Amino acid sequence: MLRKVVLLALPGVAPFEFGVVCEVFGVDRGDSGGPTFDFTIATADPGPVRTSMGVDIVIPTGLDVAADADLIAVPAHQIDGVDDRYLEVIRQAEARGAWVLSVCSGAFVLAQAGVLDGRRASTHWMYTDRLAAEYPETSVDPDVLFVEDRRVITSAGTAAGIDACLHLVRKELGAAAANVIARRMVVPPQRDGGQSQYIATPVQECTDDSLSAVADWAIAHLDEDLTVDDLARHALMSSRTFARRFRADMGTTPAAWLNRQRTIRAQQLLEQTEESLELIAQRTGFGSASVMRHHFVRTLQTTPTAYRRTFAHTLVG
Repeated sequence: MLRKVVLLALPGVAPFEFGVVCEVFGVDRGDSGGPTFDFTIATADPGPVRTSMGVDIVIPTGLDVAADADLIAVPAHQIDGVDDRYLEVIRQAEARGAWVLSVCSGAFVLAQAGVLDGRRASTHWMYTDRLAAEYPETSVDPDVLFVEDRRVITSAGTAAGIDACLHLVRKELGAAAANVIARRMVVPPQRDGGQSQYIATPVQECTDDSLSAVADWAIAHLDEDLTVDDLARHALMSSRTFARRFRADMGTTPAAWLNRQRTIRAQQLLEQTEESLELIAQRTGFGSASVMRHHFVRTLQTTPTAYRRTFAHTLVG
């Protein structure tokens, strides 16, 4: 269970990426049904730490606190010249099976520590070529918001760190926990990043008003046997025109989007109700428990039963 989180404050740390980790893991949201973490910021030499913006932050805690952390987080920082004491903290965390997460150029710290060897990873698009060239044993994916590979998570630039942190919360504590944090931060609980990731709640980033209205209508009718033709008729478009505009605006096909929304709704019902799998499958438009199971395994790499066992009633939110 994710409880103790230690954020490493390296010299040259970027304030925004540093703040992302603080905001997700360092704020007590118990009053709104959210998670509370044992959160600590640590540095190799306690005292003032100069940030990339030229101002200092004062960190009173040394690296010893990281010895039993469930998560070691590394924000963006100046890429070169990492003190080996930070690298050793990361190596020890990876060796004992703790989570390790980097934001943006923090991936270079993980790479220098050796924990990205043989793993997939990502970083800011400006640095992906450099990461791949300097660490050829790492498979660098430049097209995603974040990558999780065997308890090591690396995120793309800046705000993608929010996605990575929420993904970890979602995976460890369930979608409801991630939703509470996202609502308080006023950010989407999940953005599509071109890879299979845990999905929390319907996210509308549609800029086309007519498509947004169709999306809202579809979410309200997920229990029906909806087809692309049904959506197109509701939008008063031909199926071909609708499919083309939907993909251009939403970044995916209508059919894939429908399956995603059904999975989202099923996750919520599995967490928050005791309804049978068959009933949930009917209410979400999957039709049968076997079809729902197929989509869960393909999208979330788990079964509905296992998902419920892990996340049911962990939070109400």
